[in-house]
Amino acid sequence: MLQRILVWDVPTRVFHWSLALSFAGAYVTAESERYRDIHLALGYVLLGLLVFRLVWGLVGTAYARFSAFTFTPSQVKAYLLGLLSKQPPHYVGHNPAGGVAIFALLALGLLISVSGLGLEWEIGAEDFMEELHEIAANLMLLVVLAHIAGVLISSVLHRENLVRAMFTGYKQSATAAGITRAYVGLGVVLLVAIVGFLGWYLV
Repeated sequence: MLQRILVWDVPTRVFHWSLALSFAGAYVTAESERYRDIHLALGYVLLGLLVFRLVWGLVGTAYARFSAFTFTPSQVKAYLLGLLSKQPPHYVGHNPAGGVAIFALLALGLLISVSGLGLEWEIGAEDFMEELHEIAANLMLLVVLAHIAGVLISSVLHRENLVRAMFTGYKQSATAAGITRAYVGLGVVLLVAIVGFLGWYLV
């Protein structure tokens, strides 16, 4: 019998949607000198979120930890083949394809942040940093689009709304146990920190 269980804690959900918005905002403002301050502010938010996620991936709740979605190449291959056959194995937390996407997003996000700081603080060769920044951003956009496609496909094949689950934190499972604490307070602190920083930086 399926039961409603809590899978995604509040800090993980705040991170997920804040990262999506900050990257999207930084991407669309990248070429405009008029919105340079907004681009920089969102870049700093992106870096701060990545640092938080690296820590939360080590000490966070069960499904948010890196150990919960670190899969072997054979597991990733098996899952992708399952998608092609329309019978992928079900995972309560991140599936192998999602796990690969998350690690790729974290790595590319850090590369974007480091190269962006290099440009802003005039560290390293400007042409190299600029090209690295642009390439990493475009690669991250491709990973984001692939991730969205994977979420939609998995939602259809497993008959569960994965987008809604990242809003509510809840999923359905017959056997898996959910987390017992949502860490609402930490999620609120993270959100307030983001809004507060943007307000301070852009005033």
